[in-house]
Amino acid sequence: MSRPGQGVMVPVNGLGFPPQNVARVVVWEWLNEHSRWRPYTATVCHHIENVLKEDARGSVVLGQVDAQLVPYIIDLQSMHQFRQDTGTMRPVRRNFYDPSSAPGKGIVWEWENDGGAWTAYDMDICITIQNAYEKQHPWLDLSSLGFCYLIYFNSMSQMNRQTRRRRRLRRRLDLAYPLTVGSIPKSQSWPVGASSGQPCSCQQCLLVNSTRAASNAILASQRRKALIAQPPPPLPPGGPPGALAVRPSATFAGAALWAAPAAGSTETAPPPGGPPRSPSAPNGAPTPGRNNLNRPGPQRTTSVSARASIPPGVPALPVKNLNGSGPVHPALAGMTGILLCAAGLPVCLTRAPKPILHPPPVSKSDVKPVPGVPGVCRKTKKKHLKKSKNPEDVVRRYMQKVKNPPDEDCTICMERLVTASGYESVLRNKSVRPELVGRLGRCGHMYHLLCLVAMYSNGNKDGSLQCPTCKAIYGEKTGTQPPGKMEFHLIPHSLPGFADTQTIRIVYDIPTGIQGPEHPNPGKKFTARGFPRHCYLPNNEKGRKVLRLLITAWERRLIFTIGTSNTTGESDTVVWNEIHHKTEFGSNLTGHGYPDASYLDNVLAELTAQGVSEAVAKA
Repeated sequence: MSRPGQGVMVPVNGLGFPPQNVARVVVWEWLNEHSRWRPYTATVCHHIENVLKEDARGSVVLGQVDAQLVPYIIDLQSMHQFRQDTGTMRPVRRNFYDPSSAPGKGIVWEWENDGGAWTAYDMDICITIQNAYEKQHPWLDLSSLGFCYLIYFNSMSQMNRQTRRRRRLRRRLDLAYPLTVGSIPKSQSWPVGASSGQPCSCQQCLLVNSTRAASNAILASQRRKALIAQPPPPLPPGGPPGALAVRPSATFAGAALWAAPAAGSTETAPPPGGPPRSPSAPNGAPTPGRNNLNRPGPQRTTSVSARASIPPGVPALPVKNLNGSGPVHPALAGMTGILLCAAGLPVCLTRAPKPILHPPPVSKSDVKPVPGVPGVCRKTKKKHLKKSKNPEDVVRRYMQKVKNPPDEDCTICMERLVTASGYESVLRNKSVRPELVGRLGRCGHMYHLLCLVAMYSNGNKDGSLQCPTCKAIYGEKTGTQPPGKMEFHLIPHSLPGFADTQTIRIVYDIPTGIQGPEHPNPGKKFTARGFPRHCYLPNNEKGRKVLRLLITAWERRLIFTIGTSNTTGESDTVVWNEIHHKTEFGSNLTGHGYPDASYLDNVLAELTAQGVSEAVAKA
């Protein structure tokens, strides 16, 4: 099943295709670090579609249509977006919506963040808001989509149901997204939207449809009784009296069932591809009092808001949580929840557990140094920051000239290597001729020298170079982390899953300050929300190895950067930078804690991708 207005995305050889002979609006989206699919603008989507028509296995240079996206390239074969200056990779997808929906009309709904900038809603939310707006509903409850927010059209505002905080929202007209017609294999045509063609005849769909049909009469009767017996639910200040929440029949009413993921779950990234993490937690833990509309549903809805949206007399499934400690077996709870959702009945959590973010208090005498790791603190100061290096000199250091280049594409500018660089009209450089081609020393991949100079000039300019094709790093990669302090020590408590070992606690502390020349807005003040930030590792051999590499990454300024928070929308603030940390000490309800059997291996792989390995750390 799918929500009303939600797109249908079916991968076929890496690309999605709409149902046969049905026109669909194409929206390209990228996956951020909170597992939310964020749409590209309509202009960018038109550009991607044009490139796709010419070469479905090629690459798309996003900087050709949007100056803010200069570092980004989409590889259509692997369906990933690559950020050239940081090496960050994000999955992308080609999603489809009805031509009469908001993207087909060029309508964009946005909310105002703390910095006064406007942030677009996720596409499914945008479509839901537009549908309610067109039907002249006075207000809209987003809890059925997993958000604890109310939308008021009379005041054009959004309110957090828990904190009562209001934000402005707006509706603006933009370029309509591109249209396409295609076909998909019959075996891959499910799920489909409500208006996507004939219903599927598979066993799962038959079960859902029969369950819904059997419950329609009961559900309608219960709702009529509830409306007769109870007055309309009171609205917060500013809401029109007597208004009813919009509840489309095909929308999952039981989103709150997933408010507490099972223990051991993990999370999976401005411009897309390098969006920074929340200033309160590296993996996007909620920040009290702040708008977190870009967060995934499981971390947005609480049991309070879920219960508040259930009409009287409608049954709900009482589940304490889904990790086995509730009154209902998790498997039975899950199956019951699916059937109730399919029937349009709400499913809620009762007494939802809270994450344990910090350990019990520890006295100073119990805090010990980490064995095998010298010291207990590392600081970075302005005098340690590296100066920029001449782009031409850096590129020539790692490349060898190619006299007779092959007749293939340069994957940066997408022009043939035997022709001039596509950046010839953008970057005027007398010392680098646009037709020169070079080969990187270790990996052997070839590019126009001018293209590599352009890529390097748009990055951190730290003397290192990263191959856009294989991501091999040449030189020592550094970041743009502001000055601060990193402390690390042992505490006499154990993490879940590591009962026989003590815990390494890492404390990061970065104060507010002024941005330097390597930052987005030099000379402008930046904020540092949520510091000091506490992170945890088990005190075993692999945990100590991760700590040593994190120290190296800290000294290279790779742990944090300055950018825009994807959770709060605040710009010019300190955010996490592609190396995941565990900030939940005694639980794993949000995916930011333990037990997590793959975390240490995953973070080692992330560090290696940043050019930080054990061999480099010992050098």
